[in-house]
Amino acid sequence: MRGKLIVIAGPSGVGKGTVVREIIRLQKNCRVSISATTRKPRTGEVNGQHYYFITKQEFEDKIRNKQMLEYEQYNGNYYGTPYEYTEKNLEAGFNVILEIEVKGALNVKKMYPQALLIFLKSPSFAELKKRLIYRGTEGPEEVEQRMQVARWEMIQAEKFDILLTNDDVGLVAKKIIDIINRSSVSIKG
Repeated sequence: MRGKLIVIAGPSGVGKGTVVREIIRLQKNCRVSISATTRKPRTGEVNGQHYYFITKQEFEDKIRNKQMLEYEQYNGNYYGTPYEYTEKNLEAGFNVILEIEVKGALNVKKMYPQALLIFLKSPSFAELKKRLIYRGTEGPEEVEQRMQVARWEMIQAEKFDILLTNDDVGLVAKKIIDIINRSSVSIKG
């Protein structure tokens, strides 16, 4: 049986990666698609594990050759989901989780209408800003840019199948696992 495509999106700093890691730890039939990006690796990030770090030219070649399921430019860098890995794992019966930005999630829904879109939000904008600052990967100007984008992303949340507040990673991961294991879900909450 073909696996399910689950898209988890939300503002930068909301904790998507932390939630997805917990889902993978608890749910062995799920695979996380590894995104490609043209940005430089952050401290501790490993090529092929956290992202595929490629050049702008390589990324644009993949776009031209229709090897990207979705892609976006964000802060001057490309980010996207390689098509082949996703499709191969879905065909093998694995549930595939895409941890991507909101625009990319909406684009995936156009190509895969059956995809389940889950929007993660923080308890408040103040908490989101605090998380971005604590992460320490962006300067004050980038944090403000991400907060502006987050305001737009929150408006897009109504286009998602499910909306969850990430105030407890373990609880949110368990809710998502429950949702994945159901056959048909169309709820918000």
